[in-house]
Amino acid sequence: MSTLGIINSDPHVQKNIELIFKDNPNNTRDLLFLNKENEILEFIKYALPELVIINFSDPSININEIINQIQDDKWILNFGIIGLFDSSVEKEEELLKKYKAINVLVMLDNNIIRSHLVKSIECIEQNYQIIFQREFTKTFLEGASGSFTMDNDLQAVPLFAGIGATILAQRGLINPDRKMHLQLALIELIVNGIEHGNCEISYEEKTKALESGISAVELIAQRCKDPKIDAKKVYLSWDIKPEKSTFIIRDQGNGFNVQEYLDKMKTQSDYSLHGRGIKMAARLFKNLKYNAKGNQVALIVDHDPSVEYEVPIGFTKEQVVLVKKGDVIIKEGDPSDFLYYISSGTYEVLHKNKSVGSLSSQDIFMGEMSFLLDQRRSATIKATSPGKLILLTQKTFVNIIREYPHYGVFLSKLLAKRLVRSNTQAANRQ
Repeated sequence: MSTLGIINSDPHVQKNIELIFKDNPNNTRDLLFLNKENEILEFIKYALPELVIINFSDPSININEIINQIQDDKWILNFGIIGLFDSSVEKEEELLKKYKAINVLVMLDNNIIRSHLVKSIECIEQNYQIIFQREFTKTFLEGASGSFTMDNDLQAVPLFAGIGATILAQRGLINPDRKMHLQLALIELIVNGIEHGNCEISYEEKTKALESGISAVELIAQRCKDPKIDAKKVYLSWDIKPEKSTFIIRDQGNGFNVQEYLDKMKTQSDYSLHGRGIKMAARLFKNLKYNAKGNQVALIVDHDPSVEYEVPIGFTKEQVVLVKKGDVIIKEGDPSDFLYYISSGTYEVLHKNKSVGSLSSQDIFMGEMSFLLDQRRSATIKATSPGKLILLTQKTFVNIIREYPHYGVFLSKLLAKRLVRSNTQAANRQ
């Protein structure tokens, strides 16, 4: 990421960001501040950034109009967002809900930009392949797993939770509402691991502290003065399977009686100062499973095969093909004078009647390689679920790229990434 686009016109925020990067010896990025609508959209369309910073509380930029235009064209929505906001004006939870359809990885209050912006960017860069893989085939992702190790830092929790939720949303495995719910549930469960697990802060102790004006962040900082507590970590891991994904949050505390805690929560108001975390997570996701010790919880997310990627604006007038399970979409050996944009559904790829892979909306196209090379089809593709495809002929595709030239840039980038991955895999086999 050599150029980092920052959508902001607030001089105070700009000065803060410039100082942060100036003081960071590891910074290799060029900062590009954007505050005019036309230059913002041009940057996003043609630079195709992987990460953008947006000041959602900037009164001088029509953020909603820019987001609407980005959402109208799904091909330019394939980037992550670090959101900045003013907590005295807006609430983080409301912003996440408002912008649930775009890839907001984390919202940072302006008060913590200095302490958390660089940390957030570095974490995103280190996990780039995990987050931004809508271009990669499903066969590469099936069985994918990974993990994060987190310090006892409440202000960093939303970033890790945001990445966790984006992992599924970017693959089209859950819809935007589910993404927001997953993000909130992961935040609450990680926070519980830090507060009640590692820092051993009891419900009563936290209540007393909050009533006396001591924040949870301050309470944790006090506990972490003990080196043994400060050294404890919280682990977030995930395992992606075709039908469902499992997120596991584990702390290094002594555990607790889960059922006793849940029974206590039944008597608490939804508007109490705290204690809503597990209760809310359980409400959003029924599949919560704790270990016997009470220091580990597994959150199981069922995938939604009906999730549909909205059609890019350039394809909206083209032929829609509705398919049923079992339909043969492409036959091996046939001419390749068209390709499909995959809006929804799952598909099996067969070569000489042998299954060699699968496709879904996260693959974006079906049959693009033989189409671009003007070769006959190298495989047969069958629908394994109902789905929706957009048929694009050669003439149509060329005309679309003429009208929307950034589509050509996107396609070039997509194919280049696949080539790099193919070369890497070949080198690893040698």
